Order: sequence, then structure tokens, then C-alpha cells
Amino acid sequence: MLAVFNVAFPVFSLIFVGFFCRRRNILGANASTELNRFVIYLGLPSLLFEAMSRLSSVEAFNVGYVVAFLLGMAGVYLITLFLRLRQGAHFIDATIDALGSAYPNSGFLGIPLCLLTFGEASLPPAIIGTLMTACLLFAIAIVMIEMSRQAEKHLGRTLLKVGRALIRNPIMVAPILGMLVSLSGIALPSGIQQLFKYLGAAAGPCALVSIGLFLASPSSEGAAPVKTQTLSLLVFLKLILQPAITAVFAFWVFDLPPLWAYSALLLSALPIGNGPFMLAELYGREATTMSRAILFSTVCSLVTVSVILALVPHG
Repeated sequence: MLAVFNVAFPVFSLIFVGFFCRRRNILGANASTELNRFVIYLGLPSLLFEAMSRLSSVEAFNVGYVVAFLLGMAGVYLITLFLRLRQGAHFIDATIDALGSAYPNSGFLGIPLCLLTFGEASLPPAIIGTLMTACLLFAIAIVMIEMSRQAEKHLGRTLLKVGRALIRNPIMVAPILGMLVSLSGIALPSGIQQLFKYLGAAAGPCALVSIGLFLASPSSEGAAPVKTQTLSLLVFLKLILQPAITAVFAFWVFDLPPLWAYSALLLSALPIGNGPFMLAELYGREATTMSRAILFSTVCSLVTVSVILALVPHG
């Protein structure tokens, strides 16, 4: 548990910093929104671009790992979407909740935790898992939301509007540009690479501070009460069901090598990342429940992830 705590402690601390700064009025009422805009339009796109531009450095690409990790995410995503729609939730809210139940904090927590547990050999599965979460899963959620927002009887006009919305979305464009750079073999100047690294490195901390600012906001306390049933559902699906589905495919269906199998299990068991909260803010949806789901899932993961780490063979 100490290893998990050492990695998770900065997460709690950054959320608390945001909470403290808002409560003490060090940062104003609009700080959460503006900081979140920085993450969406600068920090996260830079992180995705930089990661995708280095994709060619990820060796020993394991298809079974990708499928196992993907099916774990897809399973809880679809289950959550079905359950939330059945409860009468708005489609956009249900999509954001589905993203939350399937969105592990693989970048901010997963990569350092894998390195602490397995060493440098775990970097390829950790990076691939991060890209699948932050690029593929995030993109699917955005496409579904845009399709629902632009829904018309005329399919052609709907697709055109969705396409325009996606082209203007930096989170969608950045990884595509990074992939093109990777495939082209072009080596970016070191100064440009460092710029994207600086901006990308700020994405995670700023997003966590933004969550703390939001949690401390008096308006969020009064206007949007926490939906306890939804919160419990998201935390259970994220911390219990997703790693269970992933384990079935990683260990029994595909019989992956131990490093890849345990990396898939560990990454899938991580708490909810910042992406769903940012998406809720971006589309002006209720974010109180999601912000607390991120916080509570991170707290609970100190136990669940520690159990998984205890199962990892050593030596």
C-alpha cells in the first residue's frame, strides 16, 4: 500500500491545493473554469501530441494486450451507458458517466506506478494504455456527444456538423497530428519537443487543482447535489468490474506474458482520471458527482490497487 500511497499522495495534495486556494479566496470564482480551459486547449492536446509523436518508440506491440484492455473499457462503458439511460439520464450526461466508469488515470498514476512495480520494461504497456484511454476512449465519447448534439433527420448535415465540431476540438486534432509526425519520421527540433513536454506536464496537475477549485465552489455545493447512487455505481464499475473483465481476457483468454497481463490488470484498476470531469465542464453539464467520483475512487483505490500489487509475483 505504501507504493500506491506514494503515487496517489500528490493527487490528493493537488486537489486539496485547489480546494484550499478557493476557500481562502486566493483564486477566484472563475479559476476552475479557466484552469480547465487551459488543460483542454493547451495542456492535454500538447500531452497527446507529444505522446503520439513518440509512438514509434513503443516496441513489442502486443495485440492481445490491446484487445484485453480495450474490452475491459468497452464493457463497463456500455454497461454504464445502458444503466444511466435506463434511469432517465440525459444522453450527454450518460455518456460522460460511461466515460468516467471506464477512464483509468493511466497517465498521471499508471505510468509511475507501473515503473515502480515492474521497472522500465513496463513503459510500453503503460504508454499504450494511456493512449487508448486519453485518445481512443475520449474520442469515442466526444463523437457520441457531438452526434447527439447535432442530431438531425438529414444524415448528411448531421455528419457535416459533427465533422466540423471534431475538427475544432483540440483534444481530437492533437493526437492525429502527433501520429502523422510519428509516421512521417520527421524529427521535431528539441526546442519544440520541450515546449510540448512543458505544456503536457502541466495538464495533470492543473486538472487536479481545477477539481479542488470546483469542489470548494459555493455554487457547486448549492446547485448540483451529489447523486449518491450514480457515484457508487461509477466507483464500483471502475474499481471492481473493469479490472475483473480485463483480467479474464488478459490471463485466461489471451494468456498474455506476465508483464503485459499484470500491467493491463493494474492499469484497468486505477481510479477515475480527470478526463470525464473536463468533458463535463467543456459541455456545461453537471460536474459535481463526477468530481467526487474521481476523489472517492482515488481514495478507495488505495485498498483495491494494493490488493492487486500483492498478487504480482516478485522475483
